[in-house]
Amino acid sequence: MAVKILAALSATLLLLIPAPVQAAGKAEIPCPKPKVAKPSAPPRPVPPAENAEQMVVGGDDLATHGLVVPQGVKSPPALTATTWMVADLDTGEILGACGPHVHQTPASVQKMLLAATAIAGLDPKQQVTIVRSDLDIEPGSSAVGLVVGGKYPISTLWLGLLLNSGNDAANALARMAGGGGKDGVAKTVGDMNALAASLGAYQTHAVTPSGLDGKGQFTSAYDLALIARVCFANADFRKYALTKVAKMPAQKKPKASGFQFQNENKLIYNYDGALGGKTGFTTLARHSYVGGAERGGRRLVATLLGAEARPQRGWEQGAALLDWGFSLPQGTSVGNLVTPEEVASAQAGEPEPESAPKGEAAGERPAATSPDEAPRALSVVAALSVAVMLAVAPLLLLAIQRRRRRLSRL
Repeated sequence: MAVKILAALSATLLLLIPAPVQAAGKAEIPCPKPKVAKPSAPPRPVPPAENAEQMVVGGDDLATHGLVVPQGVKSPPALTATTWMVADLDTGEILGACGPHVHQTPASVQKMLLAATAIAGLDPKQQVTIVRSDLDIEPGSSAVGLVVGGKYPISTLWLGLLLNSGNDAANALARMAGGGGKDGVAKTVGDMNALAASLGAYQTHAVTPSGLDGKGQFTSAYDLALIARVCFANADFRKYALTKVAKMPAQKKPKASGFQFQNENKLIYNYDGALGGKTGFTTLARHSYVGGAERGGRRLVATLLGAEARPQRGWEQGAALLDWGFSLPQGTSVGNLVTPEEVASAQAGEPEPESAPKGEAAGERPAATSPDEAPRALSVVAALSVAVMLAVAPLLLLAIQRRRRRLSRL
């Protein structure tokens, strides 16, 4: 009986495993790289083991560490970025990618996950009093200049976060989003991870709200595109991301002068149709970048991780990817950004919900559905079924072994 059960389990698992998993070892296409000397950097953190089912979220062709682009299109730009993606914010079509589901360290682009989690729930006019723990950041890391005891509007904190990459602003916003208490930051980080999972951003795990390095903290180019889609659907985020100059208000007690700060994302100054985005850098993560732009009625986003600043800075590599994406005809894709509705339906094992009308995105303008999304949704359902079967199989084996031991004692 045990042999029959195990045989049935094996047959079922083989039927459920997506084709790319069975066809492991397929040759990968190297991503175009410029010929530059690689600077010295600390060893990259060891990523979690790859999950075959999660590697095909959004399309089977995305399960690669190499290049995936539509057939017949011109070659994408040569970049120092280790992984990257270009996607349509409205239709969800993925125009091309390099290692889209490969784990990478995020740096400050993780602040976009904080924004996606908390921006809709915080009143921009609310005044926040800064506490000492808000300034508990890595020495020498970016800060917008908040002072303990100072009072600032939430809107100013968002500007400090997105324009100046203030890690002090990230702590204050996370604390307030988590209720304002001592455990507020931890609660918000938990909410950030819950949101990532609900979006289908399975390679993302946040440890800090700011993106300052933390053990086990990862994301991927694909996940960043999902997160960016939520951010760009929010009107406040779009307004902050395009703000070029902001002012930090003076404080009476403790006494501190006001000052002006600028947006560090050079895309908004130099790229036609720029929507904004986020820069990032730590010595461990290297340069990361998320940038969006709109041209001819199309809104595209470029995400990249693990880049170097030479010969092009992160935003310039993002601009090169956007140029390449806009040069491709509409409808060109190698996969799709899954929607929260598709993720929820797959997890529940329910039929895929009908798509909302084209032109609305997540939160405001939900993505349109392409004709081949149904089989992709089914592949996710199959993946979840595999996970359940894999979880049950060891329990079944343990029960069989225990029964055999009892029988051997008779």
